[in-house]
This record gives sequence, C-alpha cells and structure tokens, in this order.
Amino acid sequence: MKATGIVVEYNPFHNGHFHHVNQAKQLSGADVVVAVMSGQFLQRGEPAFADKWTRTEMALRGGVDLVIELPYVFATAQASEFARGAITLLDALQCESFCFGSEQGEIEPFVNSLELLEANRQAYDRLIQERVQTGISYPKALNDAYLSLTHGLEGFVDLTMPNNILGYHYVEAAHASKSAMRPLTIQRIVAGFHDPLQRGVSIASATGIRNAFFEGESIEQLSAYLPQASIQLLERFHAEQNGFVGWEQLYPLLRFTILREGPTALARFADVTEGIENLIYDAAKQAGDFESFISRVKSKRYTRTRIQRMLTHIFTGYTKQSLTNGQPEYIRLLGMNKAGRNYLHEQKKAIPLPVISRAADLKGAMGQLDIQASALYLQAIGASSLKKEYTTPPIYIGGNSAK
Repeated sequence: MKATGIVVEYNPFHNGHFHHVNQAKQLSGADVVVAVMSGQFLQRGEPAFADKWTRTEMALRGGVDLVIELPYVFATAQASEFARGAITLLDALQCESFCFGSEQGEIEPFVNSLELLEANRQAYDRLIQERVQTGISYPKALNDAYLSLTHGLEGFVDLTMPNNILGYHYVEAAHASKSAMRPLTIQRIVAGFHDPLQRGVSIASATGIRNAFFEGESIEQLSAYLPQASIQLLERFHAEQNGFVGWEQLYPLLRFTILREGPTALARFADVTEGIENLIYDAAKQAGDFESFISRVKSKRYTRTRIQRMLTHIFTGYTKQSLTNGQPEYIRLLGMNKAGRNYLHEQKKAIPLPVISRAADLKGAMGQLDIQASALYLQAIGASSLKKEYTTPPIYIGGNSAK
C-alpha cells in the first residue's frame, strides 16, 4: 500500500478539507491518506475549537485513513519547527509523498524558492537581521528579506500568503532531512486562510466558520460549509461542553495564572522575551476579557500570533527550560479506519518510532507535556473527566475512506 501525508488542524473539518483529502489521494495515487494533526492547542497559539478526538472522528468520516497527533512542542511552534515535526512523523510512517494546500497551486515555485535561499543563505540571514533591527516583527523581516532577493524575478512562490508560507516550510523540512517523500500541492479554492464567510458558496475558511459560531450563528446556519458528519460531531461536542472553545472561554484561567505568577516568573515561559512579561502582567490586571487583553499587548513588533503562542505556553506551563530542538520521539495514534489499520500493519517493521495508542505509554518529557496540555484544556472547558486523555482509545471507523 502507498500513503500520502497531510498536515492538518481541522479546526473544524469543513468542505475545503474534504476537497483537500480527495485531491491529495487523487494527485498522489496513494491508497491511504495519513494526517498528522495538532492536539488541543494549535500553531497560531489558540486552543482547539473542539477537542482532538472530535476532530479525529471528523477527519476519519471525511476520508482520512489514519490520524496521528503532532506533539505539543511542534504543534504550537513557529512555522519552521511546526513543519519539521510534522514532516518527520510522516516520513517515519513511510509516506511516499506529502500534499498541502496552497495559494500558489504548483510545486515548482516552492522548489525554486528553496534553491534560491539555499544558494544565498548568508545574504538572506544578513537582510533578516537588518530588518529586525528596525523594530519590525520577525515574520515581516523574513518576508522583506525574501522580497529583496526575488525582486524582479519570476517563478518563485509568494511568501506573503499563509498557506504558501507553511508549504514552503514543509518542502524545506523534507529537503533538510533528506526525506524521499515527494512534495505535492493543490490549489486552495474559494476561501483564503482568514477570509470571512461568503454566502452562496460551499467552502469557507475555518477562521470564518469559527468566528461565525462565536458571533452567535448556529451549526444549522453554517451547515452549507460543513460535511454532514462534521455537523453531527460538532453538535455532539457543543451539547457535551455547552459551547465551543476559544481564548475567551479560557481567559479566566489564563488571567489567574498570569496574575499568580507575576512578571518575574512569567519571563521563564517559552517565547516570552524582551521584557514583554511586564506588559502581559499589566494587561491582565486591567482587562476583563481576552480581546481587551490582547489589544493591550499586541504591537508592530509583537503580532497576535506570537503573543498567543506565549500565552499558550504560560497556560500550559511550558518553560524555556523545556524547549527542545529534538526530534519527535513517538507516533501517537488518534484514529484509523480499516485501510489505515491495514497500512500500519503492513509498515510496522519499517516504522522507526514507537507507535503509541495509550497515553500511559508516553514516558518522556515530550509525551508528558502532551498529557499536561490536554489535561489543562479539558479542565478549562469543564470536561466531566480529566481522565479522558488516558481512557480514550484510538477511534476506529470500520470500512475504507469516504469517496
């Protein structure tokens, strides 16, 4: 059997994701689609809209054959580390290719850009440092340096677009690790990464869908953008937890943690740098809701995403001392269908990492952080049992992928 890998968050799984899964299988000629999915906290520094088990089942009902979890240390990292962790896991699972959605829609510009930056690494790094010293954010400095190198040239990927940025880092990570996986991309259609909802179409961004829910629209009102299985699973989660999850819901516990720790202790958490702990502490003293809080902290230098990653680490207790540049240590199995199970059985001798199906088997620091982050997420959303991380087995859906 041949597998293609995809990197996902499914926050939540919508019609655009269904299109991606089907196109990935068609473009790659693979028998199974393997998804490496972020757990309870996501790359933009946000808690997941619904828990990882709900999102795993959405994926399996939507055509994915095998779902594994991207460890917290990678799932909440900047794009390059996020990509490195995900690509390493897909490679370990012996995927023949990986396929990502992009605004570009063609793979050649990604390869061209990688070759250009590899050939001009010193000049690129110097341009980045020069731009950072002007006080702009690091992502803006990266883009300015890239634009300087590609000015007037054609055939390179547009790295101002969010999915292109992630796609570039996937290709870069595969190249750096000398992976044999073949990179593939499909065109992102209809809705952009942050686009608000457009009525009269069937595909919307996950951001637009989440925002509409938080603004009071019902699942039924948004059913045009979601597969039927996603609708049913979201209704179940909403009923069980009396709502969906965002920073507004977690803010009381986050605020308590910030005020309890104080500025000096806040400085020890991952990504908290340059004295911003004082601003975070002062904002928590004043702001009664999350949006008021974030508006007091974000700036030209500190983007919302960067601040949210800091807050995620404060919330979960992930400190600078815990930071690792290591490799994924295990494959945490979240769910599979019959084809996914058969693929795992066929490849088990070739997989170099332990395949973990029970949280109790996560012994190292990386795995313990996954457990801790999940427990804090469950506590914050008022889950009936904090043992859910230990008692939930991998989800199994009989039969093959959706067609």
